[in-house]
Amino acid sequence: MDRYRERAPQLDPYRLIARVWSRRTGAAGPREARVVPDGCMDLIWHRESGRLLVAGPDTVPHVSPMSRGTLVALRFAPGAAPAALGLRADELRDGRVPLEKLWSPGEIRQLSGELAATTSAEAAQQVLQRSVNARFGGDRDPVPAAVLGLLASGTRVGAMAAEIGLSERQLHRRCLAAFGYGPKVLHRVLRFDRARALARRGLPFAEIAYRLGYADQAHLAREVKSLGGVPLGQFT
Repeated sequence: MDRYRERAPQLDPYRLIARVWSRRTGAAGPREARVVPDGCMDLIWHRESGRLLVAGPDTVPHVSPMSRGTLVALRFAPGAAPAALGLRADELRDGRVPLEKLWSPGEIRQLSGELAATTSAEAAQQVLQRSVNARFGGDRDPVPAAVLGLLASGTRVGAMAAEIGLSERQLHRRCLAAFGYGPKVLHRVLRFDRARALARRGLPFAEIAYRLGYADQAHLAREVKSLGGVPLGQFT
């Protein structure tokens, strides 16, 4: 039996975390989990093995076997993970990397010991958040927040560089470092994520296409298949 839980974060004074989540997988058998692009990166702990992993950002669907046991994770807000983890997002694009390759052995030992002492997913999430907050220096590039704000307001990608006061090449480099991909791909990914959210609310696909600025429903279907690997109906 599987149990997935997701909630808003606690202990997040720097607003680094979008959501915290956990998944308990108990049943045996060949099963897979599909992770699709959402503009975020995740820090994941597998309780039974003690493995710590950083996932994403993705540009394609990532399908992997579901490991028996409990996963506990932080999902970083778009653009926040590099400041918290200390690396460029494009270094991990479409990847799954052990945290031990990114943090020092001492940091890994301390974090692993604190996690092993927890008795609930909520306590483990708090340990992960405290560790991330302790590493964060407090300085953040203002460009990612500006990019996200402009995309949310409907600003065309081609006009964003001028709005922010950068050349298109500079904007592309800053987006690669923060999000793992340039502004055009970021726009596609975030729009796809909103389409999935609207589909889960039961909106007709034609209305989703209209609301989000796709050329038509066929365009929406192509983008969902490209980024998600399956039709939109499978995300409802």
